[in-house]
Order: sequence, then structure tokens, then C-alpha cells
Amino acid sequence: MTNSLRNPFWWAGITLTVVISVAAVYLAEWFGEAVLGFARSPVSAIMMAIILGIVVANSIRLPAGLGTGLQFCSSTILRIGIMLLGIRLSLLGAGRFTLVALPFVIVAITVGLFVVGFLGRRLKLSRQLSGLIAVGTSICGATAIVAIAPLIRAKESEVSYSIACITLFGLIAMFFYPILGHHLFADDPALAGLFLGTAIHETAQVAGAGLMYEAQYNEPLALDIATVTKLVRNLCMIAVIPLVGFLYSADRKLDSAAGSDRWWKMIPWFIVGFALMSALRTVGDLGDRAFGVLDPDQWQALVQFLRSAAESCLLLAMAAIGLTSMFASMRQIGPRPFLLGLFAAVFIGCVSLLLISIFAKPLIAAVGL
Repeated sequence: MTNSLRNPFWWAGITLTVVISVAAVYLAEWFGEAVLGFARSPVSAIMMAIILGIVVANSIRLPAGLGTGLQFCSSTILRIGIMLLGIRLSLLGAGRFTLVALPFVIVAITVGLFVVGFLGRRLKLSRQLSGLIAVGTSICGATAIVAIAPLIRAKESEVSYSIACITLFGLIAMFFYPILGHHLFADDPALAGLFLGTAIHETAQVAGAGLMYEAQYNEPLALDIATVTKLVRNLCMIAVIPLVGFLYSADRKLDSAAGSDRWWKMIPWFIVGFALMSALRTVGDLGDRAFGVLDPDQWQALVQFLRSAAESCLLLAMAAIGLTSMFASMRQIGPRPFLLGLFAAVFIGCVSLLLISIFAKPLIAAVGL
């Protein structure tokens, strides 16, 4: 980190991300009001930041040194933003969301792992590549791919292909699924949020989709439940690792050297931070004065500041993700992994929609949401 602070390219990457983010805010407002004619722009700054980032990255040859700053924004700043989102929910609310999300997450992960793996074998892809695409689609995108790759002894090219698939179809889902979710569940944003959280691959993509839904349809509940649902999926990686190692390793044996003593490392720090922020909100809402110090107006002002900080962090992260989305590298995937990635994305989305349509409303009513 100290070396990064001394690196001018690191700062340049962050500066470019900030510029794209600020431009996205103004451009989204201008396009929605001046061009489309709305009194309040329906265009999300998050969506505009990603689009601007993609346009810049694929039309201008950016210096390679900017990558460290962009990576910092798309990873560390993203995780800080997700952690700060915890201030939006009390522990009771987060717990209820978790109870609703857990059964859908478990079924989607289980079905995805087995069905995507089966199709990968039918397409004559290697067991490892099939497993990486399956776990990336079912659990938490590139994070799961990188964590699982050493365990199943995947090749570097297989890791690159699978991450490219997840990135491509996750970006498409991030733009399309909020519209689909609102079309199908316009009267119930909780169901839309549950769909976004179970069907979209990456944590960043889920956060972006939830923010787009909130901005376009003025429904913050969708973002809250989408975030919690995705964090539940992330935690499931701990339990799924042994299963994935057995199903997709070349010799069907677990690589103990790669997988031992690492389960606790699978708990991302931002999930712990999210829970701590929820606990802070819970304690602060108790009594007449938050922590015996802040009056209600001061406490609500602090909560609003932290919420705004979370959204600003996520806006920066989305701009950085756009700036690192290179179509040239995605074209190198090849047809068969591409087809498997497409099927996996569509299949998980359909399974999520089916489960939510049938079972979600009774479960939400049962937990009192």
C-alpha cells in the first residue's frame, strides 16, 4: 500500500475513476431531463458510469500503470461501499432478509453446480473449466473462481476464460435484470431485490444493479435485499469448496495443500463490516439519544452521511469496473466456453425467477417483511 501511495500512476487511475464518476452524475441528469424531458432523470448515474468507463477503456489506449489505481477502486473501494451499506439495515432487518434469501441461494447454487457441470462435459470442455464457470455463476463470480482454481488445479488460461465469461454475462445481467425484475415484480421490490441477488454473478454487479433499481424506480428495499442475498451467496463459498473440489478436480481428489486451513479466509472482511454497521444502526436506534450522545436529528444526519458515502464508493467502483472491461480480451474466449457461460447465466436466472415466483411471497410473509 505504501508503494502505491508513492506511485503517480496509482493516483492517476483513481483520478480518472473520479472524473468518470462525476461526469456520469451530470450526464445522467442532463440526459434524463434535457434529452428525455423528465422532471427528474430516470437514468442511473451508476449505469452511466459503467457505460462511460467501457467507452473510454475500449476507445482509448490507457497506460498500463493505471491498472493499480483502477483495481483499488474496483476492489477495496467497492468493499468499503458494501460495508457501509450495512448502516441502512438493523440487525433484525438484515436477519430477516437472510432467512428469506438462504433457501433460494442454496437451491440455485446446488442446481447450478450440477447442471452447468453436466453441460460442460457435453460440450467436451475440461472438468476444471466447467467447474470454474459453474462456481463463478452460482456463487460469487471472479472471487469464487480465483479461490477454487488452485484446489482443482485449473490452468491459468481456464481461469482467464471463466472470468471473462462471468464478466461479460454479469455486465449484461446488471443492465437488463433490474428492468426485468421491475417488469415481473413491480408491486413487490423485495422480490425484485431477491432476484437480483440470486441471479447476478459478481458482488459489484449485484450492487450496481440494486443501485440502478433504486435510482430508476425509487425502491431502496430492492437494493437492501439484493445486497444481503449476495452476501449470503458469498458466505456459502465456505461450505461449497469441498464439494467443488470433488466434482471438478482432474483426479476427483481434494488438493489438501491448496484447501486446508483456508476456510476462515473465505469470509470476506466486508461481510463482517456490513454486520458491524448493521449492529451500529441497531444500537443507535435504541433509546432517545443514540449512544447517549446524539439526538435523533444528529443520528439521522450521520446515518444519511454514511449512506451517501456508501453510494459514492459504489459509484467509483462501477466506473472502475467499466474502465477495466476490455472487449478485446473477451473475444478470446472461444465458442464453447462462451456458450456454457451464456447457458449458465440464463439458467441461473430462470431458476431464480421460478423459485421466487412460487415460494418467495409466503416466506416473506412468514418472517414478517
